[in-house]
Amino acid sequence: MEIKVGFEIVYAAPAATPMVIMLSIHPSRFPDIVGTETITTEPNVPIKFYSDSFGNLCGRLVAPAGGVTFHGSAIVRDSGLPDLVDPAAQQLPIDQLPDELLLYLMPSRYCETDKLTDIAWSLFGSMPAGWARVQAICDFVHRHVTFGYEHAHAMKSAHDVYQQRTGVCRDFAHLALTFCRCMGIPARYCTGYLGDIGVPPDPAPMDFSGWFEVYLSGRWYTFDARHNTPRIGRILMATGRDAADVALSTSFGLMTLAKFHVVSEEVVAARGVA
Repeated sequence: MEIKVGFEIVYAAPAATPMVIMLSIHPSRFPDIVGTETITTEPNVPIKFYSDSFGNLCGRLVAPAGGVTFHGSAIVRDSGLPDLVDPAAQQLPIDQLPDELLLYLMPSRYCETDKLTDIAWSLFGSMPAGWARVQAICDFVHRHVTFGYEHAHAMKSAHDVYQQRTGVCRDFAHLALTFCRCMGIPARYCTGYLGDIGVPPDPAPMDFSGWFEVYLSGRWYTFDARHNTPRIGRILMATGRDAADVALSTSFGLMTLAKFHVVSEEVVAARGVA
C-alpha cells in the first residue's frame, strides 16, 4: 500500500528567530519513500539538514520576522501489515545489553524512573519477563489513563501522568516506557505519522502520534499504550529518550503556533470507468 503524509504548520514571530525542526521522515524509512519527500517554507528560507545523536534528520533555519510556514509532503510505501506481535520475545539481562542501549534504561527529562521504580515492581514484578511484561504494562496504562487533547501539557512527566491519570498519546508512551525501564527493559520514545488506516475514522483532530519501542530478543518492537492494539501505517519520524529529544520544532526566541494541520491517509487507486 501507499500512504500520503504531509503537514502545514504556521508559526508567527515578532523578530527573526533561529529554529531547529524535526519534521522529516526517519532515515530508516527512506527506502520506502516514493520519489522524494519535500519540505518547503513560506517565505523561502534556507534549511540546513543534519543528523542528531539519535540518528534523526533535523533542520536548522532562521525564521524571518513575521514568521514562517512549513509545508511537507511525501508518498510512502508500506507493507500494510499491523505492528509485529511476538509473544516469545525475551527480555535480555542488563549485563548482556549492548553498551549503546544502556541510556534507554536511564531516567530522562519526562521519564523519572527513580519516582516510579517501586510502583512498577509492585504492579509488574510478578509478570513473566519479556513480551508478557511489556504487554501487561501497556494494558495497565491503557486502563489507567484517560485520553483527551484538553489534558495536554508540555511539562507533564510520566510521574504526573500516573498521578493525574489523564493525557495525550505522548503521556501514554512516557508512562509505559518509564515502567519498562524500571523493569530493566530498554525503551525509547517514537514520534511519527499514524493515520486512521484499518480502523474506524477518529472524530478527534488529526495529529502526529507518539508511541514507544522496547528492546527484546535483540531487536526493537513497537508498542502503543494509547491504542493498545497493533496498528497499520505507522511512519516513523524520530526516536529518542523521550519527547524532549524529538520535538517537532525548537525555537530560540519568541514564536507562536498559528496553524497545525497534518495528513496521513492511504492512497486509493482510482477505478476506471467501464
